[in-house]
Amino acid sequence: MDNKANPGALDECSDYLFSFGVIADIQYANLEDGYNFQGNRRRYYRQSLLHLQDAIQEWNNEHVSPSCVLQLGDVIDGYNAQYRTSEKSLELVMNIFETLKVPVHHTWGNHEFYNFSRDFLTHSKLNSKFLEDHIAHHPKTVPSEDYYAYHFAPFPKFRFILLDSYDLSILGVDQSSPKYQQSMKMLQDHNPNAELNSPQGLSEPQFVQFNGGFSREQLDWLNEVLTFSDTNQEKVVLVSHLPIYPEASDSVCLAWNYRDALRVIWSHQCVVCFFAGHTHDGGYARDPCGVHHVNLEGVIETAPDSRAFGTVYVYPDKMMLKGRGRVPDRVLNYNQQKALIF
Repeated sequence: MDNKANPGALDECSDYLFSFGVIADIQYANLEDGYNFQGNRRRYYRQSLLHLQDAIQEWNNEHVSPSCVLQLGDVIDGYNAQYRTSEKSLELVMNIFETLKVPVHHTWGNHEFYNFSRDFLTHSKLNSKFLEDHIAHHPKTVPSEDYYAYHFAPFPKFRFILLDSYDLSILGVDQSSPKYQQSMKMLQDHNPNAELNSPQGLSEPQFVQFNGGFSREQLDWLNEVLTFSDTNQEKVVLVSHLPIYPEASDSVCLAWNYRDALRVIWSHQCVVCFFAGHTHDGGYARDPCGVHHVNLEGVIETAPDSRAFGTVYVYPDKMMLKGRGRVPDRVLNYNQQKALIF
């Protein structure tokens, strides 16, 4: 049972605007429970499907329906590739998502790329780019097809941006492609280990194979969208599989060039929070520019008697995360100059 504070009868709160769901790292596989790579954290492969069903049932039954759900990556586990069950497992998970009454925005994590090529994902149900918003007369806010990122507006004056944190990566990419070669060079320049998944001895431990980064092209596009949002006094929620702020995450889980992403974000007024997965343990910090970095606890390491998802309730001056089970409640106040007046 959850002993969480009830956000109240939302329909009676005149300043309540809308809500959205968040869930991360489901990593389903039809396997007995196992452990992480270090052997010290239990993983509940089959249970993760039941946790997802539980979350969807709760979102479907909420008194005020969420506008959408953010799925923060790693829907099926990499073990599926080994057992040749990737497509079957993905179909099972996506069939459950189809019972949700609201749209789902899917980010892609390392486990997507353990199972599938980028080309497969682009043509799969995990590509939710059809839900994107097009800003008329602003062609620079249209993302390139070279990375999987887009933005949408679930409510007036709010924009959500999904980022591709494996835009630079050696996972799921054709080894003859320029991007693979660029990514491999970047990784090997920072990681001399024979085992590229090992951070041993690294001064920048995020440079491991299971992470990735943002291309200059994607960061330039992000800058254009944030410029539009600044000009139009929008609030922005950023969504990524990989976290980008060290104080909120284990350093081995960060995006390769997280500093480049922070530089772009910190040059704008509009960004309110950054949601990520990948860490499984969760994490939170508010950065010097007032951006809230929320790393959601992973479903895969959530015991059968607990839960791991949340609903974020949005107000003119704050967002309130109501967590379930392992996910704690959080109040995400905007900077004073970021408060909306309706």
